[in-house]
Amino acid sequence: MSEVTSRRVVLQPSGVEVIFAWFQRVVAGYCLLFGILYWIKLIGFYPGPLWRFDLMPVHWQVAAVTLAVFFPFAAAGLWMLASWGPVIWFICAVTETVMYAGFPELFGHRTLIVISHAAVALLYIVFRVTIWLQKRPVRH
Repeated sequence: MSEVTSRRVVLQPSGVEVIFAWFQRVVAGYCLLFGILYWIKLIGFYPGPLWRFDLMPVHWQVAAVTLAVFFPFAAAGLWMLASWGPVIWFICAVTETVMYAGFPELFGHRTLIVISHAAVALLYIVFRVTIWLQKRPVRH
């Protein structure tokens, strides 16, 4: 064995990093599902009041179009573990939180969606802090 190959360092992701990657992919699945649900609203596939773009009030038209585009985009970024994936998800989460918590008279009460976004954000922060703590150099 040569001197160069004996100094080679193999980098393996930690267990927390592997779980974090799977966490992001699960969130990507939910983002894709939410995106599909917004597209169903836009194309009028589901029969019901305000479930077609031309029958929606303007505030729902703007929100539905924005989220129908951003949620699948966030899903792709999260699935690929790209650095921009969580940023796009954050935009979607803030948009829906403002919709349902800030303007319930316009968009309705969807407390479960607001709580789920908060839980995902909290888990994301916990994962990032844990990974940062694992990677920082130990001081003696």
